[in-house]
Amino acid sequence: MRRSAAWSEAKSNGLGGAALLAHTLTYGSWKVQHGAQATSVPLTFMENLKENYPDHHVMQTNPDKCDLMGYADAGFAKSERSDEIANWTIQTYHAPGSRLANKPKTVVENVKFGMWVYVWVKMEYIVYQAQYDHPAGFGTLKLQFILTEKEKDPSAESISALILAASAWTVELHEEIYVFDSQEWVKDKSLYESVQGSSWDEVILDKRMKANLIADVEGFFDNQALYKKLAVPWKRGIILHGVPGNGKTISIKALMSSLSSRPSPIPSLYVKSFDGECHGPKWAISTIFQKARKMAPCLLIFEDLDSLVTEKTRSYFLNEVDGLESNDGILMIGSTNHLGKLDSSISKRPSRFDRKYCFRVPNEEERKVYVEFWRGKLGKDGGDMVEFGDELCSLVAKMTEGFSFAYMKELFIVTLLSIARGTMGADGDGGDDDIQEDDKSYTTASTSTPTDDGVVVEKHDSMEDVLRDPQPSTNTEDTAEQITPQKTLPKIDIPEHLTDNIFLKALMVQAKMLVEEMDNTDELMGGQKVPGSSGMGGPFPIGMARARAGMGMC
Repeated sequence: MRRSAAWSEAKSNGLGGAALLAHTLTYGSWKVQHGAQATSVPLTFMENLKENYPDHHVMQTNPDKCDLMGYADAGFAKSERSDEIANWTIQTYHAPGSRLANKPKTVVENVKFGMWVYVWVKMEYIVYQAQYDHPAGFGTLKLQFILTEKEKDPSAESISALILAASAWTVELHEEIYVFDSQEWVKDKSLYESVQGSSWDEVILDKRMKANLIADVEGFFDNQALYKKLAVPWKRGIILHGVPGNGKTISIKALMSSLSSRPSPIPSLYVKSFDGECHGPKWAISTIFQKARKMAPCLLIFEDLDSLVTEKTRSYFLNEVDGLESNDGILMIGSTNHLGKLDSSISKRPSRFDRKYCFRVPNEEERKVYVEFWRGKLGKDGGDMVEFGDELCSLVAKMTEGFSFAYMKELFIVTLLSIARGTMGADGDGGDDDIQEDDKSYTTASTSTPTDDGVVVEKHDSMEDVLRDPQPSTNTEDTAEQITPQKTLPKIDIPEHLTDNIFLKALMVQAKMLVEEMDNTDELMGGQKVPGSSGMGGPFPIGMARARAGMGMC
């Protein structure tokens, strides 16, 4: 029996029977087509649908740009699977993400071929979705078709209206952040949630630098009219640079959070890499700026700018920044630990990256503010956990000279953990590193001197009882090791009533251990090597590196 005759016979027995037959025939065609070497899968599938549904309009759309199922899940339409007798699905175990989340394990259904009854604005549609492997091995491709009865919608205007509405919803961010990695844009909800926990209140920074950075970014988005009045392009670039562990990442997160909270939210687009299997960096850079232009006004973030814009990719990048296409409304922020690795055409050319903010090792006042921040987290005077009075803030700030904020954060964490697990008892019996009761001061001499730019450089002096420099060697093979100064802790005077303070004792022990473990091969600024790490990192998505708190004055 010809399909048209089968359709007429089924239709005479009721619409349900006709639709059932049409779907069965369509699925049979799909199986034949998918198992063969087809020259054009989408075209062949569309022709099958038109033949099997002769009384329907058939229109194809891109499921990545027109997310009909997500649109329905958001409450704007209704969808129901209606392919029980003929479908192709894969059931996949889905872990809860983290054992700490304590969420139930689930099984996720990946629909490789399926049909839905879809209702939007009182109009009923049939939606088909299918997946197939690219003939050249370029991954899995997705198909999506929408059908309506010709009798109810003679000109197919309702399909066009549905595509327009669903596509407009799809391109928007719904408590998500766009992340570009492996040469594709993906929406990352977990990153958005992480960013929403960031606040400028947690960023320890010189007040002037903090105010300048905030005003620079917020002022750009507030002054579109002024840029137009001055007849200058409404675009801007900012570089955040400096040694790792001093607040570049958490500052970017605070900016993303504050911009998303504006009355008219500013979306953030986060670029992790240009690399991918299918296309080169030129295609990736072009795709990045195309998305940014569509999303403008927006914040476009380049993590580790020096590793992204290399000699190989620089010309492509500059073509997009300076090219004929308008970049109005785009504020670029690039982060780097190695400003010197950036070409001068990037780092020293206004109208590309107009301002640079330097994140340096914190000075004593900034360290004190950070210590007070931790005191506030623990509650007044340390709460029930430790005795942490106001007087300790100045002592700890002096003791941690040369520490990055990342190392100060680690110092507080390991100190509190050592106290919580009872490594140091109330009598101070925690090992050979404890402060003895008859000590009235931390027995190191001051060994630091500031350079002209405010960066602390450690001198090479002998320190008894805390860190001992190796004795001078007469072996010429050891000369190189002797040139590098031994980093030590500065001298602090401990009041007699604090010599038995358990928190201070534990913190001094951990500070000594951290100094001994510091990697002095990573970053060099002003003669002092400062270790740390930076970046949102992780799998963005995608997963994120632990946020750094605070930054120094440029």
